Amino acid sequence: MAAFAMNASSLPTQSRRSFLSQAGLALGAASLPAFGQTGKGKTVLLKSAWDTINIGDIGHTPGTLRILEQHLPDAHVILWASKLDDRVEALLRRRFPKVEILQGNLTKKDKKGEALVEAFSRADVAIHNSGMGTDTSFMAYCKKIGKPYGLYGQSYFPNFVEGDAAASRIDLLNHAAFVYCREGKTLEILKNAGVKTPVLEFAPDGCFGIDVRDEERAQAFMKQAGLDDRKFITIQLRTHSAKHPGVHNPPLNPLHPTPEQVADDERRAGIYRELITMWVKETGHKVLISPEVKKEMVHNKRLLYDRLPADIQKNMVNMDHFWNADEAASVFARAHTVVCHEPHSPIIALANGTPIIHNYSEFHSPKCWMFKDIGLSEWLLEFDSTPPRKTMDTLLAIDSDYPAALAKVKKAMDFVHERQAATMQVIRKIIGA
Repeated sequence: MAAFAMNASSLPTQSRRSFLSQAGLALGAASLPAFGQTGKGKTVLLKSAWDTINIGDIGHTPGTLRILEQHLPDAHVILWASKLDDRVEALLRRRFPKVEILQGNLTKKDKKGEALVEAFSRADVAIHNSGMGTDTSFMAYCKKIGKPYGLYGQSYFPNFVEGDAAASRIDLLNHAAFVYCREGKTLEILKNAGVKTPVLEFAPDGCFGIDVRDEERAQAFMKQAGLDDRKFITIQLRTHSAKHPGVHNPPLNPLHPTPEQVADDERRAGIYRELITMWVKETGHKVLISPEVKKEMVHNKRLLYDRLPADIQKNMVNMDHFWNADEAASVFARAHTVVCHEPHSPIIALANGTPIIHNYSEFHSPKCWMFKDIGLSEWLLEFDSTPPRKTMDTLLAIDSDYPAALAKVKKAMDFVHERQAATMQVIRKIIGA
């Protein structure tokens, strides 16, 4: 219980008494009857699967499905998938063969739209999975039809609860059965804005629940690349570049980055090049440039691999294929440390027992703070203000007592699992188990 209290104190905006009562609920979950023992099956609708070109957007879905499976094993789950491709759908169907998968648009009068409307009518609760909460249409539809709904692991920028439309957005949050924020910064933003939903708590990103693996593909890749277990780090830089070819989506994914944005990319790439050079020279171990987002593959090769000398390149591997979340999980499980400008490669690594360093830029969103909130402040380093040497020293500290680093990962994940259990008990009550 001491570890839980320590992490609770890292969330100053949340009532400590409320938070610890949730801890007690989670820790007591084993004494409750298994969901569905009465024979009254319940249905949960999960809106997720945001994209197929980002292992984080892929990983949210199997992560939260696994949490639901573990804690509500007899519930029927309907996945409303925003975007799938063949390989991601195959991953989900292999791991979750009982999950009903639907796609489509509620506003379209076609077969897919009609199937979604019917699915909402069957659901006892509708859940919007982890992400940046900008689209309010899900909440608005649930409110309109009188369906209990909740948000699982959300982040918001302050402008969500500011401006002319703030009152209507806050009203939608207030009508939610629960709002789980994936970091304390969003929790603070919503509380300061006066959000009064019945359950407004911290719960980590659903991706932390991920357990899919592709051992065969991962081991074949590592053998071909000459990567040995726990003898390589992975690294990825996030750039100001278009998410999809020809699509301008500022400010985070511009088709035509400004000179200032180009300078940011160059400076941060320089930091990573220095880190790579130090790691190779001081440890003799390898570096895998591994993609969290497909669009970054060309930029990481251009800014990292191609700009380093041959004596460093010989200890580097530039991944030339975009992997699925299961292959990534199997590789991360064998890495020494996952170093990433993006947050979801570190999440997948932690879920698989591997230490991480997240070089964050809060400009991208407050989601970076989830690592602090689960007790990993030492591995959360602001990119622009952290010298390469400090990041290297953090890596060497992990390396110098690797069993202690692994224990630190386990402690953080134990806390994550406690929070997951507590959230599922809330959902159990909402659907009337």
